[in-house]
Amino acid sequence: MHVDLPPQIMPLDAILPDEPLLMMGAGPVPIPAKVAAANGIVINHLGDTMAQIIDQVKNMSRYVFQTDKGTILGVAGPGSAAMEMAIANLVVPGSRVLSVVNGFFSQRLAQMSERLEANVQRLEVADGHSADLDAVAAALDAYTPDVLTIVQGETSNTVCNGELAAIAQLAKSRGCLVVVDAVCTLSTMPLNMDEWGIDAVITGGQKGLSCIPGVSLVAFSEAAWQHIHQRKDTLRHWCLDAKLAEQFWYKKSYHYTAPVSGILAIHEALRLVCTETLPVRFERHLRCSSALQAGIEAMGLKLCVAPPARLNSVVGIDVPLHIQASDLLRTMSQRHRVEISGSFGNRNIVRIGQMGEQCRTHNLFRTLHALGSSCDSLGMHVDLPAGMAALESTLEAFNRSNKVATAS
Repeated sequence: MHVDLPPQIMPLDAILPDEPLLMMGAGPVPIPAKVAAANGIVINHLGDTMAQIIDQVKNMSRYVFQTDKGTILGVAGPGSAAMEMAIANLVVPGSRVLSVVNGFFSQRLAQMSERLEANVQRLEVADGHSADLDAVAAALDAYTPDVLTIVQGETSNTVCNGELAAIAQLAKSRGCLVVVDAVCTLSTMPLNMDEWGIDAVITGGQKGLSCIPGVSLVAFSEAAWQHIHQRKDTLRHWCLDAKLAEQFWYKKSYHYTAPVSGILAIHEALRLVCTETLPVRFERHLRCSSALQAGIEAMGLKLCVAPPARLNSVVGIDVPLHIQASDLLRTMSQRHRVEISGSFGNRNIVRIGQMGEQCRTHNLFRTLHALGSSCDSLGMHVDLPAGMAALESTLEAFNRSNKVATAS
């Protein structure tokens, strides 16, 4: 058998646009220069240099996850691989799992548990709403689960579970292991793993951390790690077996060939977070997202989630029925070189990310201008000057309040 070469083999330069796209969707996000440079380096994955880097990654991660004694593991894969590592190691076949479901990714946690032959009970949350503490309490009492799964921020529909701290503490008081998806929220808003009593926190590199896609982190509490080591069955996932991963991350031994460049990149991403500090980073994200939301609404568009349940790290916008979201996305990309995201499913919305390097003032102005101009070109009149003015005035108001707080 003879297979011919494909008719056209083009270099990337011939495929990629001449002008780089500004990535303002739900991830991946723009990468800082130091992270990009680190991603171009390859070293021995079992040498002394890598061991030093791994130690620093674990120490910096504990600060970002806000855990003193948590076990940090890296995952060579997307945030969903870290999600599956948490579920596969904490959910035993036959486990009773309560999954708080208010979107696509919280549903994924339930599906992963079912694949492990757990008995899963879903607590369905109405679209556009966050999980209610009383409803979770009633479900915990009725179902008495071994594991609770929940997202902090549901990327798919831009809902934030604002009562996460109270929900986690309530579940812990019932003897339940708590698994939290923080893929789009870690380092963009407070999450205190130890204080809130969370047993596993999952994040991906390509969102709030402003790292490359394909490298992720998971943190396990002391209770979760004890549960993992007490298991007598053989885990069905070899690559995602936390006890095997421990060989590389804590014992300088071989598990599989680590994604060396990705680990160096996430080291630099975490270092930039630590240098900025979490309080400053949280304030930057809140300031930028609040300003963008104000600009969108002043322009005459409607945000798809009400403020009590609204996620700041991914902002959702309802698109009027006479315009297709796909047309709006295409116009923004082709005419303005700004990429935002569409929806999961049939809902006619678009989503703008506010994570990590997306939260820079020049990105906000460019994105809002591209959004407003594209709406106008598609026949939907918006008040672009009012939107730009609201964006600027909200940013200035935050700056003034910070100066007053600093002075006092």
